[in-house]
Amino acid sequence: METIMVPANGLDFEVDQAGTGEKFALMLHGFPESKFSWRAQIPVFVERGYTVWAPNLRGYGRTTRPRGTSNYTLDHLTDDVAGLIDAARARGITGPVTLMAHDWGGAIAWAFVLRRLRPLDRFVILNMPHPTLFFKGLKTFAQLRRSWYMFFFQIPWLPEFALSARGAKAVGDAFRGMAIDKSRFPDEVLDEYRRNALRPGALTAMLNYYRANIRLKPAKLPDPEPVEVPTLMIWGEDDAALGKELTVGTDALVKDLTLRYLPRVSHWVQQEAPETVNAMIAAWLDGKKVPEAHDLVHTAEAGAGAAA
Repeated sequence: METIMVPANGLDFEVDQAGTGEKFALMLHGFPESKFSWRAQIPVFVERGYTVWAPNLRGYGRTTRPRGTSNYTLDHLTDDVAGLIDAARARGITGPVTLMAHDWGGAIAWAFVLRRLRPLDRFVILNMPHPTLFFKGLKTFAQLRRSWYMFFFQIPWLPEFALSARGAKAVGDAFRGMAIDKSRFPDEVLDEYRRNALRPGALTAMLNYYRANIRLKPAKLPDPEPVEVPTLMIWGEDDAALGKELTVGTDALVKDLTLRYLPRVSHWVQQEAPETVNAMIAAWLDGKKVPEAHDLVHTAEAGAGAAA
């Protein structure tokens, strides 16, 4: 894997690139993550003939950090995705495109899919519901209570101060505090995210995703027609930010949906349960039946028993 800078949509994106295949996988991270969050999934795609790009999104890492809240609306963010796909095409990566996304990357990805800005072959979405179901959920007290932080982030400067204090301790605490298996977030992993958040101007850019898309009321998404792109949704059930009930009804909005739940796994699903997530993705990409989480647990236990 190498880190490259990719000009796209008028910005320069810091991108982890791996593989040399004609097929293209683009991975969009969430908040307060970075391209580092896909470290365990990149090999799954490389082994299957993909070139993989995991970019730091607009404002993150060494990617360009435009100033001003209005530069972080969904219109700009989805245009970034289109620009990255176009940049890959210009570099000779001409095969079918798989888009994979989590959290805020997932919100961008859903908007991109619904707007049909570029053709996609496959779509993998982790712990981010279809926008129709998310906004329906926000009308309930349960989801409003989970989403309290979105409204706190609207306050000027105070969220930046709170998140950056004591070496961005709160950023690290967001991962380990929400995780069920806290061993998946050792200090060296948390340090990566803390360093990312402490770059000059980074926290304001990261928070602008929330500010631009609540406060400024960007262009409304089109009325959703059923998504036709084959979609794999993987959902950690113990998500403190997004309730499992937000997935109910996805099958009516996505024509070709495979949905798998991971019990006792948090919002940080691909980092907390990479072996299970990777096995599901691998089976789906290979055209095989995607195992349920309990099947994978039983298989692992049987293998351990045989080894003993």
